[in-house]
Amino acid sequence: MKTNHGLFLVGCSAIALAGCGPTDIASPGTGGNVVINQPAPTPTPTPTPTSSGVVAAAGCPTISNPTALTDSGTVTSSQGSWRVCTLPSRITASTTLPKIAGLLYSMNGRVDVGTDAGFSSTSTGVTLTIEPGVILFGNTGTSWLAVNRGNRINATGTATAPIIFTSRDNVLGLNGETSQGQWGGVVLMGRAPITDCTTGAVASGGTASTCERQTEGAADPALYGGTNSADNSGTMKYVQIRYSGFVLGSNSELQALTLEGTGSGTTLEYIQSYNSSDDGAEFFGGTVNMKRYIAVGADDDSLDMDTGVQANLQYLLLIQRSGQGDGLMELDSNGNEAQTPRQVSRMSNVTAIQPATSSNNEANAQASLFFRGNSDISLYNSVIATPANQCIRMNGSGGTASATLTARSVVMTCSGTGDDRFIGSGAYTAAQVAGFFGSGANGNNAGLTSTLTGGFINGANETAVAAFDVTTLSSFFSAVTYIGAVKDSTDTWYAGWTCNSGAANFGTTSTACTALPTT
Repeated sequence: MKTNHGLFLVGCSAIALAGCGPTDIASPGTGGNVVINQPAPTPTPTPTPTSSGVVAAAGCPTISNPTALTDSGTVTSSQGSWRVCTLPSRITASTTLPKIAGLLYSMNGRVDVGTDAGFSSTSTGVTLTIEPGVILFGNTGTSWLAVNRGNRINATGTATAPIIFTSRDNVLGLNGETSQGQWGGVVLMGRAPITDCTTGAVASGGTASTCERQTEGAADPALYGGTNSADNSGTMKYVQIRYSGFVLGSNSELQALTLEGTGSGTTLEYIQSYNSSDDGAEFFGGTVNMKRYIAVGADDDSLDMDTGVQANLQYLLLIQRSGQGDGLMELDSNGNEAQTPRQVSRMSNVTAIQPATSSNNEANAQASLFFRGNSDISLYNSVIATPANQCIRMNGSGGTASATLTARSVVMTCSGTGDDRFIGSGAYTAAQVAGFFGSGANGNNAGLTSTLTGGFINGANETAVAAFDVTTLSSFFSAVTYIGAVKDSTDTWYAGWTCNSGAANFGTTSTACTALPTT
């Protein structure tokens, strides 16, 4: 059961007055005169900060949006007090949310960035700019940020001042290691091609497509899809998304980050999902490029891609909690195998981890990586460490339109030996899946003894594997001389902008996921 605690807004508290000491009396040896020193006037009291020193800002800033921020008073936790400024339900003009000490921005339900520009529009609507270090939280379970088609987000943090999207319970200091699903998440709706339409139909090549979909669980229209593969939904860089995945409708949860028909003009780098009750990130179609994505503690899949997505991804760190979550990846176009475009997902430098004690993680996927349906999967320079589970399951569904797998310089630590490390379903057997992976050829090894250190940093066995040159695939990929997401102890791209938990510690420059940064 998910428990949502109320947000207690605290106004100006009573100030303790300084007490007066005893009257001062001069010594009797002064000729008998008695001198009474009147106490000094009591000084004007000032607010007393908590031990952390966080003091609420004096008020809310003025923004460009015609509907102003609402001053919702202050909120107090053991860390201090913050001013709460509630966003309007719709951003209708390009607007900047500035970083102000002692100030948080609240979403009190769905917050729309712009208005849906439609399927074929080429217009650029409004942009919501969020400054480095800003913290936004969902004040209700059904709070979520909806960036509509034709509009953009510019959430560009820094390595030392990430932007944080989180929940009210996190603000109040009520969360622990298992907290999740306390608000919706961030959704980017774009105009790139998709399949599995809610309305319209797909067409070969997508140029004559009229295919659109509705965001899962959204009560009001939240449409995505189009024909512009290069569509631009903005930039998200150095961003944390914590405790997301609230159930908006029957069997429909949002993810930390939901990318829907998102085009290649969108910039996605340095993004952490933490304790999403559904997927860490899910891609519904689109033409997506993303680098340096971290998912910790997703309760379903760390990465889910479907409905014809065309994706290039590099430097992925996928870490699940012991005994929690489903597959580290679920990649498919299941149920719409005859539709095009087929899913094409190319990934390099992935480190995907399920702890050795997590044999009960695989509720539905049944293996750490689950590929099925109308999907073409290519995996390069990657480390899969799931000693209590089989590594790969493939489901051959849809006749000739079945999942395919290409692997180069991929090493795995899996449960079982030989073909038992794999699962085949539908038209595939375990032996066929083992053959698709091809252990012993192309730098692949399904029986590696993991030597990862610090939970996710390459050790001697990983370092010994020669890397595949992924620059031959696309200009998107950076040249690498190593496999996995983290080369060695000097490779600290994950540090500072992330948050730490029992499942993953990113070092002393990262703060705890259960607390807010206080600077």
